[in-house]
Amino acid sequence: MIRPKKIALAIAFSPTAPAMLRAARGLAARFGATLLLVHIGERTAEAESRMETLLADGFGSVTPEVVWRPAGGDPASRILDVVQAEGVDLLVAGALKKENLIQYYLGTVARRIMRKADCSVLFLNQPTGEELEFNHIVVNAEDSPYVREAIRLACQIGEFNPQSWVHIVKELKMYGLTMAVSDQCTAEEYEKIRQRLVQEEIHRVEQMLEKVRHPGLRINIKVVTGKSGFELSQFAQRKEADLLVLGAPGRRFRLFDRVFPHDQEYIFADMPCHLLVVHPKVHTKTTTSHG
Repeated sequence: MIRPKKIALAIAFSPTAPAMLRAARGLAARFGATLLLVHIGERTAEAESRMETLLADGFGSVTPEVVWRPAGGDPASRILDVVQAEGVDLLVAGALKKENLIQYYLGTVARRIMRKADCSVLFLNQPTGEELEFNHIVVNAEDSPYVREAIRLACQIGEFNPQSWVHIVKELKMYGLTMAVSDQCTAEEYEKIRQRLVQEEIHRVEQMLEKVRHPGLRINIKVVTGKSGFELSQFAQRKEADLLVLGAPGRRFRLFDRVFPHDQEYIFADMPCHLLVVHPKVHTKTTTSHG
């Protein structure tokens, strides 16, 4: 995905609304993008007054446009209908820091947005009201058709801060290591084979980086073993990451996938930091009424 030209913020009248608004405004200013505010709720005089109060904070060069949609039905679908109609490149939404078991199986608005969105989505788990700073960006280089786009967008974001680190995490598939060794393999031979496979994974990432602009960025390639979703989350916590970047998951999950979650599902259940899910779909813009 190229730098987003249109950013939408799913906004509600919640305690985190001012912080979410300032974060979205900062992103729009950085990318030179237009900003759209999507509110699901009745457009009453009271609601308009509350929205005006939120917008009174000032937006500098960014003038947001508000889209109102009445409540009812699935709020995630209503938000995504606007996003699709408006040709949004990046949707900003709030997310819970940690979900309980019931929320996981019933699903939340944010989780449904992650599964159904046909654009990239930035989930903010603890907006502070300060402009977003991304000093340590972790990218998952696994299990998505959008791996290269995820790395590219992470590097674009990293360019805003010359001191940024972009950590690209690649999994060493244990079944590949198992297939490469024999029962008679010594510990020394095993380690040599493991090191060779690690270098092969690093080389794959380096090949992807050759096609991505990243001047001056500090790049760290990390190869992990074990359950990749768990390892990725742990690595992000160790690095005190500001942003975790993933390629978008598949459209639908089978029953098997609900019992044995994908990396994205695991991470979303316990987000270590802000989460960017990259889905660089090309949109066809249509004209809609914002009444």
